[in-house]
Amino acid sequence: MNQNHHNNLSYVLITPARNEEAYVEQTIQSVISQTVLPRKWVIVSDGSTDRTDEIVKKYVIEYSWLELIRMPEHRDRQFAAKVSAFNAGYEKVKDLKYDIIGNLDADISFGPDYFEFLLSKFQEDPSLGVAGTPFVEEGKHYDYRFTNIEHVSGACQMFRRKCFEEIGGYVPIKGGGIDWVAVTTARMKGWKTRTFTDKTCRHHRTMGTGNVSANMIWFRQGRKDYFLGNHPLWEIFRSIYQMTKKPIIIGGSLIMLGFIWSAITGMDKPIPAELERFIRSEQMQRLKKALKI
Repeated sequence: MNQNHHNNLSYVLITPARNEEAYVEQTIQSVISQTVLPRKWVIVSDGSTDRTDEIVKKYVIEYSWLELIRMPEHRDRQFAAKVSAFNAGYEKVKDLKYDIIGNLDADISFGPDYFEFLLSKFQEDPSLGVAGTPFVEEGKHYDYRFTNIEHVSGACQMFRRKCFEEIGGYVPIKGGGIDWVAVTTARMKGWKTRTFTDKTCRHHRTMGTGNVSANMIWFRQGRKDYFLGNHPLWEIFRSIYQMTKKPIIIGGSLIMLGFIWSAITGMDKPIPAELERFIRSEQMQRLKKALKI
């Protein structure tokens, strides 16, 4: 593979993986086929009890830049556990020379010039702090006319090294929103963040389908919206918009219910007040813009 392409930025990848035997080989095949290979890729098996480790080990023998490390087994699927796994991988790369660091899920696949494309975006714009692409799930992805183009999906988030260090990496939040907080904090610190729709990656596992019912997913989303600092007015419009999507009425109603329930019960917010103010300011600007349109 061509390591010395016209783009001279180098990158490293970290992949927390827990019981991904059905998908991890597709992800590995995608990375080893890249036109620009990573300087280092650390796959962190987060207490996997299936064949994930076995599959990865086959490739570790062949590719010197690929490393597998294993975290102890645990039962919970808390989002904070993903941060612990990522940080274990980060310890393996933090002293290396590289320009871009990526957090790559173990259940996605993409074309051979995927990372070359993203590196070129960082090369073109020194103020770009976080970049990614939409993910396609069951043949569909978000409609970016109505979704914030500045958010970067957690399926694959690429950070400029300086940006990642400035935001202090990922913050372990038990209820989720880790990827979103990282990207939003980057904007608060003055970095540009962007999803580039020219390319996509394929997400093989439906998001948010870990071990809860479909209705509970919507209710939890409302709770998450609350503890991640959403403005109440923003949440009303968000819920109304969701009511027009499947499941009609139910999804949006449960989001609003989760948000209100969290407010009534005084749920703790794990984000700094400064970040909440920034989030609400952004939301009000977007709402004003949308209402003018």
